[in-house]
Amino acid sequence: MDLAELLKVAGAAVDVGRRVTERMAPGVLTSKGDRDMASEVDFAVEREVRAFLERETPDLGVLGEEEGGATDGTRWVLDPIDGTVNFIHGVPLWAISLGLIHEGRAVAGVIDHPALGTTYAAAEGLGATCNGKPIRGSECTDLSDALVAVGDYAVGPGAETINAERVALTRSLYPRAQRLRQIGTAATALTWTANGYFDATIMFSNKPWDTMAGVAICREAGVSVLDLDGTQHAPESRGTFAVATGLADQLLDLIARSGV
Repeated sequence: MDLAELLKVAGAAVDVGRRVTERMAPGVLTSKGDRDMASEVDFAVEREVRAFLERETPDLGVLGEEEGGATDGTRWVLDPIDGTVNFIHGVPLWAISLGLIHEGRAVAGVIDHPALGTTYAAAEGLGATCNGKPIRGSECTDLSDALVAVGDYAVGPGAETINAERVALTRSLYPRAQRLRQIGTAATALTWTANGYFDATIMFSNKPWDTMAGVAICREAGVSVLDLDGTQHAPESRGTFAVATGLADQLLDLIARSGV
């Protein structure tokens, strides 16, 4: 695989999506469950980016959050609007996230923040960039100095049970970390960990369209990316834990004790 060329394709595909967001308002919302929804823009971005990728890379599958698609083999994974709730409320923290999975590994990704004017990109062995400039993750080694992002709590059936463990982790973290943040978009949290704004990001789930692009970007920026049990992160991992290497053991201990 020519990852340099595929990264160019990914960048062009995300440009297609950005142009959709520039000409459309959120429009009618489609419910996907308890307090979970997609906007007209989510569907429009996915349709246009999918069509572009199918033309440019017909041998690769495409999996999108809204319309499904390929679930194995080498495939693109697309979240057309990561952070839809932020998007529909006018909060500028949302992103178009496009990753590439090959042989069970996130190998490339582009994440664009149209409202912020930042585009992050990386491919395995080629480094990570923000707006074309190289980035590196944090070198923090002391949890008391760390700014840690945590993923959203669950909604829908069984949320109270699921969230009990997540609340337990939050209770363990807030007396120890310098500060905690919950920003409502997995893609942004991962890119902000890749460029060192956050010292760690802990996500309690691992939907490939949410995480794969960010995982590739973090790894190329020198950030460790693990499952919640400390094993190497993979598309089938239960959660996503991106962390400055010097903080990994401290945070894994807290995660294990919380029972997440």
